[in-house]
Amino acid sequence: FWLKCLARIVTAISPPVLSAHPSELHSDQVPSSHRRFSQRPAPLLVIMAPEKRVDPEDGQAYTYDELAAYYKGKYKKKAIEAYWETCTVSKKSKKGKKAEPEPKAKGKAKSKAKAKAKAEPKAKAKAKAKAKKEPKPAGNFKVCVCGGAGGIGQPLSLLMSMDPNVKELCIFDLNVAMVPPAGVAADLSHLERKASVKGYVMEVGKKPIDFLEECLTGCDLVLVPAGMPRKPGMTRDDLFKTNADIAKGIVEACAKFCPKAVLGMIVNPVNSVVPAMAELYKKKGLDPMKIIGITTLDVVRANKFVGTITGKNPNYINVPVIGGHAGTTIMPVFSQDKVAATIDAEKIPDLDKHVQDAGTEVVEAKGGKGSATLSMAYAGARFGKAVLAGLAGKRRVECAYCKSDVTDLPYFAQKVAFGETGITKVFPIGELNDYEKKRLEEAKTQLKTEIETGLKYAESNELAA
Repeated sequence: FWLKCLARIVTAISPPVLSAHPSELHSDQVPSSHRRFSQRPAPLLVIMAPEKRVDPEDGQAYTYDELAAYYKGKYKKKAIEAYWETCTVSKKSKKGKKAEPEPKAKGKAKSKAKAKAKAEPKAKAKAKAKAKKEPKPAGNFKVCVCGGAGGIGQPLSLLMSMDPNVKELCIFDLNVAMVPPAGVAADLSHLERKASVKGYVMEVGKKPIDFLEECLTGCDLVLVPAGMPRKPGMTRDDLFKTNADIAKGIVEACAKFCPKAVLGMIVNPVNSVVPAMAELYKKKGLDPMKIIGITTLDVVRANKFVGTITGKNPNYINVPVIGGHAGTTIMPVFSQDKVAATIDAEKIPDLDKHVQDAGTEVVEAKGGKGSATLSMAYAGARFGKAVLAGLAGKRRVECAYCKSDVTDLPYFAQKVAFGETGITKVFPIGELNDYEKKRLEEAKTQLKTEIETGLKYAESNELAA
């Protein structure tokens, strides 16, 4: 009974069946009931586009599935989910897209062909992007640690020997090092890693260019934790002169035996040594962007200190540190990190000072018997890992001190991208708040003087042929 009633209702409200399409009839031939329905516009559908968020690693926007696919195998699912929550939503991410009404029958075939032609390049672009996301096999790179038997050099060598991109690791140091380089190499050669390790030693007073051909030939990355620590009564200029000569000996050997290698400098004062060595490289006709100051420890400290204050995991904090690598030239940009930006403004100056003076804090804690060797090795390895990943085709972003044009100074620390040739992009410093703008001017004033010291050294020196 109820089914019969429903059928009658449907019949009553349905438009009459026409033998011809309404568009083929004159308006007065179309029943009013059918005209009412036929003139109603096609419904608009709202298609929700998947949300995209910006990965701080490379500044690009991805969907969650794309991000998860990229980091799969590197991190656990929960860690990826937590990381996704720290990424900012892309401004370009579309909230919704209206579907167009169905085209008329006459133009359907033409529209479909046109749409297919337009879709093909997009499909190709998507396939290309997907291919780029595929993880590349681990690289087989040769790495040398000059000063590898020292306080920073030993733990740095340990960490680099564990990097899957390292096939061959060379440990170089002088015969006055705390242990022979061959001993460090023998120790590391027992690890369950693919890297082969070999030590090289040189007597004090000799020239690296005369002894390091085998050690440096074929190197892709040279890390230089070398030089003398600052002693009581020694001025900054005294320290620079001593360490600049040490750095020059290694750099001229690299210029001859591995000119395409990336050189990561951990030689104080970095603010002066890097400009000096880069300008000497330039005078030699080589790429000055291959000479890079490792300022990663400032970033590591800023992330850790922010994590401690906020109770958040520092692995998901990324505070850019710009300027230089000493005292007031170290400038953390807390406003550019999502977590750090939540800290009360009145706490920022003390936190800023904490990052600047962190090295002194370690020296005092060790009773003057040592410096920040372990944390520096960790930071150096993080830098080295980023460089090697870039060389293997996996773009990485870190802060580093290098030749730059983002400010009016010729050398500056800022975010850079590492790719298959080393530094492939130098990023602008971004937006700063009022406190940071004031700090930037303070940092630049000090940094300018230290850069000039390095430039003067380069003017009066040459790399050996």
